[in-house]
Order: sequence, then C-alpha cells, then structure tokens
Amino acid sequence: MNDLVHQHTALGDSDLEWLHLLVSEWQLLSDLSFADLVLWVPTRDGTRYVSVAQMRPNTGPTSYQDDMVGHLVPRGRRPMLDAALDEGRIVREGDPEWREEVPVRVESIPVRRDGRVLGVIARNTNLLTVRTPSRLELTYLQSASDLAQMIAAGTFPFPGQQVDMDASPRAGDGLIRLDAEGVVQYASPNALSAYHRLGLAADLVGHHLGRTTAELAPARGPVDEALVKLASGWAPREFEVEGEEGVIQLRAIPLKPKGTHIGSLVLLRDVTELRRRERELITKDATIREIHHRVKNNLQTVAALLRLQARRMDSEQGREALNEAVRRVGSIAIVHETLSQNLDERVEFDEIADRVLAMVAEIAPGTVAARRTGRFGILDAEVATPLAMVLTEVLQNALEHGFGPGEQGMVEVSAVRGGTRTEGRLLVTVQDNGRGLPEGFDPRRAGNLGLQIVRTLVEGELVGTFDMLPAPTGGTRVILDLPVRAKKS
Repeated sequence: MNDLVHQHTALGDSDLEWLHLLVSEWQLLSDLSFADLVLWVPTRDGTRYVSVAQMRPNTGPTSYQDDMVGHLVPRGRRPMLDAALDEGRIVREGDPEWREEVPVRVESIPVRRDGRVLGVIARNTNLLTVRTPSRLELTYLQSASDLAQMIAAGTFPFPGQQVDMDASPRAGDGLIRLDAEGVVQYASPNALSAYHRLGLAADLVGHHLGRTTAELAPARGPVDEALVKLASGWAPREFEVEGEEGVIQLRAIPLKPKGTHIGSLVLLRDVTELRRRERELITKDATIREIHHRVKNNLQTVAALLRLQARRMDSEQGREALNEAVRRVGSIAIVHETLSQNLDERVEFDEIADRVLAMVAEIAPGTVAARRTGRFGILDAEVATPLAMVLTEVLQNALEHGFGPGEQGMVEVSAVRGGTRTEGRLLVTVQDNGRGLPEGFDPRRAGNLGLQIVRTLVEGELVGTFDMLPAPTGGTRVILDLPVRAKKS
C-alpha cells in the first residue's frame, strides 16, 4: 500500500498512517457486512482512482475472485465512488451489479480524517445466497452500519489503538451488542458459551455486562470497578477476564455513528486452552533453565574435585592430565550456564568463545595474547556444547605445544558464518605464530588425547571437517568447517 499511495496519490505520511490503521481494523467491517471491501484513493491529478487495499469476508462468499489491488479506474466510470468522495456521505442507491452471473450490491463509504475525505471504501455484497436474516445476521449488519457511519465521520478507527488482528477476537469468535447503559441486547452463541465457561448459569441478554463480568471474576477489590467500566464498553480497550474455570479475551468497541454513544460492540474469545498451554510452556522453560543451572553447578563441583585431586598428585604427568580434565569440564559448564539464562535451547556463542579463550589462556607457558575475530552467532545447544569442548582442546594444544616458557606470541580465533562452500555453515580458524608442526605430522593419525577428542567430536557429533596444517606466516593453523543451519522455530 505504501508504494501505491506514494506513486499515485498526494496523501502525506500522516494520512497514510490513518489508512494503515483503517486496514488493520477493517476485517471486522468486512465480516460484519458479509461483504468484500476495496479501498480506492484518488490519484494525484484527480482523474482516476487507485485501489490500494482489499479485504474478503470470513462470513460469506466473495464478490471478487481476482486481486483488485493496484487497479486504476477513471473518474466517472463508477458514479458511486464520485458521489461518496465529493459529497462525503455513504452512497447506497443503485441497482445490483452483475458479475459473472452473480448479483452484487455495491455501496461506497467515504474515509474521513480531520475533516478531509482521503478515499472511498467500496463495499461489495454477494447476493447469490441471500436469505431471510437471523438475529445474529441482523446484529452483524446493524453493527456494520454503525461502524461504516463512524468511518464516514472520521471517528473510526480509534487513533492510537492499532489492533493485532491475529491475536484479537474476531466477530465469529463471539459477539455481544450492548446498549448505551452497558446492558446486553444480543449475545452470539459463541459469546454465551464463553461466559458459561466463566461460570455464568443464566442468559446474558438483559444483564449489565460489566457487573456480570466482575461478579464472575475472582474478587480483586478496586480492580472490580475498573473491570465493570471496561466490560461496559465505554472505551476502546482489549482485556482478559479469568474466572474459576476459564479465561476469555474481550475487545470493547464504543459505537458513536452520529457522534452520540448509542452502545458498544464487544468481541470475545475463549482463550482458556491457549493460556493453559502458555503456562505449561512457561513452566517447561523454567524447568529446563533450572536443569541447565543444576548441571552447571554439578560440573563445577566435579571440576573442583578434580582440581583438589590434582593438587594431591605426586606425578607431574598425572597432575597435568587432571588439569586438562578440569578445563574440559569447565568448557561444558560454560555452555550450560549460558543455556540456564535463555528461554530456548540456543546460545550466543561469541560470549562462550571469549570465556573459553580466557580460561585456556591461563595455562600459557609464556606471554601469549589470545583474541577473537568475526562472529559465531547463535547456535543450537547440540552444536554449542561439543564446539566449546573442541575449541578448548584446540586452544589448549596450541598454547601447550606452540610456545615455550617465557616466549611471546599470539593465538587468534576467527569465525565466519556461511562457510566457504554452502550456506548454513560455520568456518572456524585457530591460528598461532608458535613453533609449528613437527616434521611429518599427520593430524588424522597422530596427536594426543586432545586431538583424538577433537576428531571424534567434529566428525562424529558435529558432522564437520577438521584439518591442521602449517600457517603461511609460521606457526599452526587449525580449520573447522561445520554445518550449523538454525532450526525453524
């Protein structure tokens, strides 16, 4: 719609924002009218109309099989559009039009803002299935007529009340019509069922909706007075009411077709099961976070025990082996600590990589600087845990075997998302400027326990590739190429 308005019309940004607000609301008008809606805006030179938006009803057959958005119509071809735009009134006169052997009643509703008519809504009703209307349909049509008059007067939609139609109740979910005092004139079967779920034993018609709703909700002192006003429909609001057996979501729409409050339209939906599932998910998330927190604590306890045991070892080789185990356990604990702070099983790995770098740098025999370039990004837990351990082993190997006591050097970790071959991959390079690899070193066969762990994790759990080769400027370069395509949520 933005492109069509900017390309063809003289409307400003504030007018365009009003049209967006209208379009966010007009599914309700379409459903209550059982009609298609097409929004026509006059072009910059005033000789044509351009259709910038279209809506089909959920409550009846469509009048348009084709998409009308972007169509241009010369002024004069549709006199009802001209009359609504020029006179600023709803135009209903005229015989039905025939489209592909289907009779269609056409009405034109001017869209007014701040005293100016911005465009015209063409309301097109398919008359092929017209029958004697029920009480529900009569209430729908009367409510649609009131909303149409408010659009023509510039009092609907309500400024600052843009509604998310995917989350808000719709007419088919449940509808209640109130009079000016807040007394129920009509309640649809779905609306009555929702209130029965709250605990209502009688009919709603003839009862004050605000007071009835407050009586069904648990007593909350002063909150009850606010609930009475909200459910009485005096202001455009959306709210929820939770009773002993259910939860309903309500949306109040005051009706002022001629500037005077004549009543309200209340849309409502039973969201009991939805809220129950949300609470279950919240409980599940909290449980998962608590599990990760406890796993982290247990791993830190294991690391402390290993560290204590290492201090009591007489063998230098045994002491170093236990210290390596401490660092391996610590890298896994870092991942679980990060997972314990998230709502999902995904982590920002850059923070983990920096902490692993700091942890491993403590064992450097000389003065070795460690830094990270690039971004790992967000990784799933099943990737982050083994990758943290792999990074620990590679860095530990580089610092232990690349530098001697008192030597200075640099270890750099580089991460690139996307990879070199396909999308959805992570390319990790660990490079040092130390002594380099021994003559005839084969990373796929030779190596200590740490490199064996790296090969197993990279090729087994991460389904990636691992290579270790001399760096062009001296030292050693380790390359990890891993698939890390994010899961669809």
